[in-house]
Amino acid sequence: MTPTFRYSDAPVQLDHVIEDPAAVVSMLERGAPYTPLGGWFRPDQEGAEALSPMWFQKTWMDESFALPGSEIFVRHERVFEAARQFYGAEVVVPHTLFVNLMAAIPECGPVHTDNPLFRGRDRSNTPMLLLRTMLWSGLFERWATRQATSIWWMNDVEGGGLAYWPEGPEKPPQRHVGAMANTSIVGDNHGMFHQVEPVGPFDGDIRLVSTSAELGPADDGSGDWVVMDRGVESYRAPLDRIRISVLWKAHVFPTEEERRRVEHDTLSLADVARIFNEDLAARGLDLRCQADHLDRPELWSALAAIYPEPVPVGTRPSVFEVYS
Repeated sequence: MTPTFRYSDAPVQLDHVIEDPAAVVSMLERGAPYTPLGGWFRPDQEGAEALSPMWFQKTWMDESFALPGSEIFVRHERVFEAARQFYGAEVVVPHTLFVNLMAAIPECGPVHTDNPLFRGRDRSNTPMLLLRTMLWSGLFERWATRQATSIWWMNDVEGGGLAYWPEGPEKPPQRHVGAMANTSIVGDNHGMFHQVEPVGPFDGDIRLVSTSAELGPADDGSGDWVVMDRGVESYRAPLDRIRISVLWKAHVFPTEEERRRVEHDTLSLADVARIFNEDLAARGLDLRCQADHLDRPELWSALAAIYPEPVPVGTRPSVFEVYS
């Protein structure tokens, strides 16, 4: 098997995406409160210590739940059409919608590609660091589920741009910054590195919260939004000073026939171990995988050293590195 990895084409930009932005404000209020971003890249950030930046997130739609009103994003026809054209796909199946709310973050977010998904292997049954090594090995492209992404921005704030690498990690990034309100970019964030840039206000203060912090509307009629952390108000701002983005994700298939053809072509853990072992042997390396040992961090580290994730040119330090 010849390892392959396919970087994405550049995303397409849509303007004036949501006809009634006030409807999104109502959704934000219904979905409150919001909690700090966790994630596979910082699994040890638990407990009462204030170590998290003010980056809050919540799922608005998945296989088991849909926030009332979320259909304005989930079934947005212009986004569907952009995804169809981008992938040359007839079948677009939305599966996730989530929202990010960010403020007063003086460093960038982590540079990354979005987490991969393979038929039969996802974060519900396979460790995320193993999934990412599977991605960068290029050995599992046959089973990769194509996923379209739309990122929509509600408002313009101080900072808060997006750097992205549509020409691959060896070339400098492009940026979407400035007039971002009510725009989307639609493309393949699983095949394109991207990085959120610092978010204001930039007043010199470093504001970190615990994992139990919550962001929601103030109950005093001011219209402000407030971060409450362990019973104490730690931040307050009008909603238009908080960077708000909504991410839509969908599976895409060239045709319905193709979707049905591949749905039973899935990977087992035994398949994963075998495919890695065949490539390791071809490289003349002694490391071998066992299906019942694929949950071991020391194996993930060994494999990641052989199949490293690139660091894009122009990557800036992440807030999770600086303040962890």
